[in-house]
Amino acid sequence: MPSTKSILKKLTVDFPQFRFAKGDDFHWSPSDNTIFYADSPTGYSFLFHELSHALLGHSNYDKDIELITIERQAWDLAVSIAKQYNLEIDQETVESNLDSYRDWMHTRSICPDCSTIGVETSKNIYLCPACNNQWRVNEARLCALRRYRQK
Repeated sequence: MPSTKSILKKLTVDFPQFRFAKGDDFHWSPSDNTIFYADSPTGYSFLFHELSHALLGHSNYDKDIELITIERQAWDLAVSIAKQYNLEIDQETVESNLDSYRDWMHTRSICPDCSTIGVETSKNIYLCPACNNQWRVNEARLCALRRYRQK
């Protein structure tokens, strides 16, 4: 299994339009045009995933369901890129990561009053079809989820 370091050498040559920088985790920063990477034994999967976000021009999303779509697009492209480097990203890695977003989205959509699944009406605002409660959620991808009732 090649190291993230050896793959990075190839990627910096093949994709000179992006900057690659070591960070605490793997992520794409469109404002810096930088792909951040971390030390990880299976890091090439996530490195290709973040490269895919960069190549696809992903920068933001308006509703949670759009995040699932862009994550799927990035994983599909990452699998394809890995093949070009004679590597494989297994479907279990892809689905496990997509499941984390699906779980995140599901948790955000649970009504804090009656536990019915709500609908996101605008960015970070949900409405319950059962009790008409409306709540706002924080970003919560890297921190604890908070749900705040709207007044």
